[in-house]
Amino acid sequence: MSDRHLVVGAGPVGRHVAQLLADRGADVTVATRSGTDTGIDGVTHLKLDASDADALSAAAEGVSVLYNCANPADYTTWQKFWPPLAAAFLVAAERSGAVYAITGNLYPYGPVGQPMTEDLPDAATDHKGRLRASMWAEAKALHDAGRIRTVEVRGSDYMGTGVGGNGHVTRQVPGALKGRRAWVFNAKDVPHTFTDVLDTARLLIAAAEDESAHGRTWHVPSNPPRTQEQAITDVLTSVGKPAVKVSVVPNAVFAGLAKVVPLLRELRELSYQWTEPYVLDDSAAREHFGMEPTPWDEVCRRSAVV
Repeated sequence: MSDRHLVVGAGPVGRHVAQLLADRGADVTVATRSGTDTGIDGVTHLKLDASDADALSAAAEGVSVLYNCANPADYTTWQKFWPPLAAAFLVAAERSGAVYAITGNLYPYGPVGQPMTEDLPDAATDHKGRLRASMWAEAKALHDAGRIRTVEVRGSDYMGTGVGGNGHVTRQVPGALKGRRAWVFNAKDVPHTFTDVLDTARLLIAAAEDESAHGRTWHVPSNPPRTQEQAITDVLTSVGKPAVKVSVVPNAVFAGLAKVVPLLRELRELSYQWTEPYVLDDSAAREHFGMEPTPWDEVCRRSAVV
């Protein structure tokens, strides 16, 4: 394989992928619709509409790995955003011959009531979960047919550098650092796995470059589950700040707001992730790749940067 890489998306996962690859001297291009400059030394930046299959194919020509690190800025637009983009990635992967490395999530499993392993069926009932499940199923079918090489890594809710307002815990950090009460949805005392974006990037690169890892999903090595209250407190403790009061938005208020606020309507559909233990089993990736998660204290310190 050559050491040329095309990273689509400049969110926290895409930036970490680009940084890790650039640090080893790889030829890295980050493509976004706006041509965002990541500020990473040695990285080339490209303005690209990645849902244009011809344009994406041209950009991917000659690269060894095509990374899907895209994520819509508007959480309510997935049904419009993902289908053409996912289709374009499949075309570009087949035309270029590049390994197609997908940043996935746990939504495809739906409510499971047990620690999640990669051999669970993708049986989501909500529209976001079904959409992500179909994206992987289509990529896997082309892989099995010998038309592309692909792999997907799945992590739980993100923490770490750059997550900010897109994370359930990190969105609470700016106010909590100032001593303000944190308000969370659904429950504050239910165990939940949190995944570091840096570890997601590490596994995505490793899985893409390991031929024996292709054709399946892998769970990102993650620290033991914490409750939302514990995670917020741990972030504050990591930078020497006192704990704050953590309260739960009353369900009736959440339900009422969800009727008029599209984002909250989307979040409410996924409430099952927060009302019962939501635990990722990462033992397969730990064993196959010899990878351990970043120590929790470090994850918390990087999550405290706003």
